[in-house]
Amino acid sequence: MNVVISGASKGIGKAIAEIFAANGHNLFLCSRGETALYKTMEELLTRYPGITIKAKPFDLSSKEEAVGFGNWVLLSGTPDILVNNAGLFEPGNVHDEPDNVLENQVATNLYSAYHLTRTLLPAMIKRKSGHIFNICSIASLHAYENGGAYSISKFALYGFSKNLREEMKPHGIKVTAIHPGAVMTDSWKSFDNSAGRIMEAADIAKMLFAASVLSPQACVEEILIRPQLGDL
Repeated sequence: MNVVISGASKGIGKAIAEIFAANGHNLFLCSRGETALYKTMEELLTRYPGITIKAKPFDLSSKEEAVGFGNWVLLSGTPDILVNNAGLFEPGNVHDEPDNVLENQVATNLYSAYHLTRTLLPAMIKRKSGHIFNICSIASLHAYENGGAYSISKFALYGFSKNLREEMKPHGIKVTAIHPGAVMTDSWKSFDNSAGRIMEAADIAKMLFAASVLSPQACVEEILIRPQLGDL
């Protein structure tokens, strides 16, 4: 299968890339950071030399670059799986966060998925198969302190996912929204996780992969996964 992953150079995206690589699937990866992206590709090719991995840096907060990444992928064929993982967390409160935070958050967390998905969908619809995963958040489901524009953008991504699920039913394309709680990624890089209080990126990757290998007649619509002791 051909698996497309945005935000693939680190964290959850990298963990997802690794589990699909380990299971013999070809990867099409992007992220904004060129150095980290190519390092990830090199690491995976060293460990899994039997697969094809293509990677190219794109800033998916730009519509033109999101469409460009999608068209670049289509040059190699129709994707089987799309993982919309590109995201950005900026803490703040609606009433006092800096100007343009909402615009930045929506561009990265929502528009990236919207424009990339719309670019790839015609080919997937024509083939009548595929699976789209949107990496939403606990913040897509309820407000929390210091969530601000980030939470607003993730609520919107969840709405996008729910609408897309309904639209794609007759086309044989599955849509899954994933809502992780706290995961040990760059958003939590200052957190001392020596006691294992929050989840590992591999936990999210394993759940996503499990949902991807069900029969064509089964669709996991949502995955909600939290740390064992609950949210922080």
